[in-house]
Amino acid sequence: MSRPRIVIVGAGFAGYRTARTLARLARGAAEIVLVNPHDYFLYVPLLPEVATGILEPRRISVSLAGTLPGVRLVLGEADTIDLDGRRVGLVDPEGTRRELSYDRLVLSAGSVNKLLPIPGVTEHAHGFRGMPEALYLRDHITRQIELADATDDPAERDARCTFVVVGAGYTGTEVSAHGKLFTDELARKHPSLRDREPPRWLLLDVAPRVLPGLPEHMADTANRVLTRRGVEVCMGTSVDEATKEGVHLTNGRFLPTHSLIWCVGVRPDPLVGDLGLPTEKGRLCVDEYLNVPGHPEVFACGDAAAVPDLNHPGEITPMTAQHATRQGKTAGNNIAASFGQGERRPYRHRDLGFVVDLGGFQAAANPFQVPLSGLAAKTVTRGYHLAAMPGNRVRTGADWLLDAVLPKQAVQLGLVRSDAVPLENSAPELPVRTGG
Repeated sequence: MSRPRIVIVGAGFAGYRTARTLARLARGAAEIVLVNPHDYFLYVPLLPEVATGILEPRRISVSLAGTLPGVRLVLGEADTIDLDGRRVGLVDPEGTRRELSYDRLVLSAGSVNKLLPIPGVTEHAHGFRGMPEALYLRDHITRQIELADATDDPAERDARCTFVVVGAGYTGTEVSAHGKLFTDELARKHPSLRDREPPRWLLLDVAPRVLPGLPEHMADTANRVLTRRGVEVCMGTSVDEATKEGVHLTNGRFLPTHSLIWCVGVRPDPLVGDLGLPTEKGRLCVDEYLNVPGHPEVFACGDAAAVPDLNHPGEITPMTAQHATRQGKTAGNNIAASFGQGERRPYRHRDLGFVVDLGGFQAAANPFQVPLSGLAAKTVTRGYHLAAMPGNRVRTGADWLLDAVLPKQAVQLGLVRSDAVPLENSAPELPVRTGG
């Protein structure tokens, strides 16, 4: 008798945890297949530290084959789902098309950059969802400082030393906080910049405060740290138009800049919308057991799924790594239950709190609703990340230690070109192929 096949699409927080849970429960009784464009789990919360030279890229790239024993990895980008035929269509990294049949399917394809209909943004901004974008941004920031040092034109120097971040949520706040420290350190190494005004960072958002949706004390802490560091926090303001020369703001100002970093949020992977199934806010509708109604063999979790929030009836859970990880565990248990192992359980969560790393010795946190800031919050924040990472903890900790005692290595690697990381990209985890 052949083993049932469980296909998991996407190895983000939800997909990774689903695979890990199933591997532990199945013990070889089922074939577990994980479809993902690359061979690693990306710990996205630490991407800002890669982009600003604190961590090396492989530290937050955890090997799937090395940490998921009993799971078969199929490299490729899933682009079609045949629900009636129970088949997943995908394209592998070399362009070969193939199909996989399934007995159970888990849709955990994650999310991509959220776009807004603002002229010029798609052409001139870069997002922050995958490793290629982080590597590009690290090179880009370094290059702007080096070019600013080389020019004799004061206007060009100012433009290259101006960095605009749109979106004051988790990502935008952390990118601004870390980025300001990074460019200040870079500028001190260049003769023509050393004695001038430090590089300028602006954080924009239409919301009334930074970190909207998080506790007030965390927003106050972030705003205080950013302001003292020299970041211009511009709430109630966004981009009206982006051009090659700079950005026009909604308040009428024009900022000459070569750096527009787009952190306004995320939207579900386009694969979800192509299924023809009911969605809510672009996310696939599921019940409290993470089942897709009408398709008992299909489950969905993470950013791709509109999971009912049983603690707040009528609402769906937010798109966070914390929810995705727990939903992945619930999905794995309920799939095992669908084969007669255990009982299925509804997804219900308990808020453990939030952490926001603000660079240096600064952070904001509220573990178990206890408000923390400064070094205490920093300790909790890094401890949380190390506990949440499924691997590479020692290497990550070593990089943090080295960063505390050694200057950053400010060099361009030139591995990712600007046109390889467009803002409008259905797969930000992979650089876009250009040319031949």
